[in-house]
Amino acid sequence: MEFVISHLVKDYGSKHVLKDVNFVFEEGKIYGLLGRNGSGKTTFFNCINGDIDYNSGEFFFRGDRDSSDRQYLQPDDIGYMVSTPTVPEFMTGREFLKFFIEVHDEIKPDKTIDEYFDYMMVPEDDRDRLLKDYSHGTKNKMQMLLNIIASPRLMLLDEPLTSLDVIIAEEMKNVIRSQKSGRITIFSTHLLDVAVDLCDEIVLLHNGRLEPIDKSNLGDSDFKSKIISSLRDDSDGE
Repeated sequence: MEFVISHLVKDYGSKHVLKDVNFVFEEGKIYGLLGRNGSGKTTFFNCINGDIDYNSGEFFFRGDRDSSDRQYLQPDDIGYMVSTPTVPEFMTGREFLKFFIEVHDEIKPDKTIDEYFDYMMVPEDDRDRLLKDYSHGTKNKMQMLLNIIASPRLMLLDEPLTSLDVIIAEEMKNVIRSQKSGRITIFSTHLLDVAVDLCDEIVLLHNGRLEPIDKSNLGDSDFKSKIISSLRDDSDGE
């Protein structure tokens, strides 16, 4: 399976944020979407997710590069995780998961609720507490857990490790790695080292276009400096 972006354009008035974006993402890989704050990463995700309109272009799934079969995205195909999660603070974690599963009757869970909690390393004494009392990191874990339960074909992760402590950030990285099989994962970040550590492929969003980066060159200090210089020069906005 591949996810194809073809000639995607998004303007805000006279400001050109996405300029003829073309790229092919392959199943089973984590792609690091690297760009400085304001480069258009969130705009790119919001176009795919259907949260905003775009000027032109299209995106779709296909079997492989030789396939002419196009499958356009449906809402259930996409999982979207943001850096600052919004949760129903009047519910406990357990109530929230139970409600989510009951509302989405198309979901066929393969674990019990406590097994899902165990998988995400949510402490037992948090599971029946109100979500309003959860730490930022545990709220992020709950958001990720919803996407794991829903099991979408395309996972969009928008700066999900921002403001997390070191331990939870490492736990989240391991979960993201464990979930890459059978889906396409696009992980946005403005931190080059995070992208190198976590992702199989790195794509630079620079001046409104996507450019692949060869990870094998990132050990070269001159090449790395060139990437950082490109990020500094990017003046478009999200």
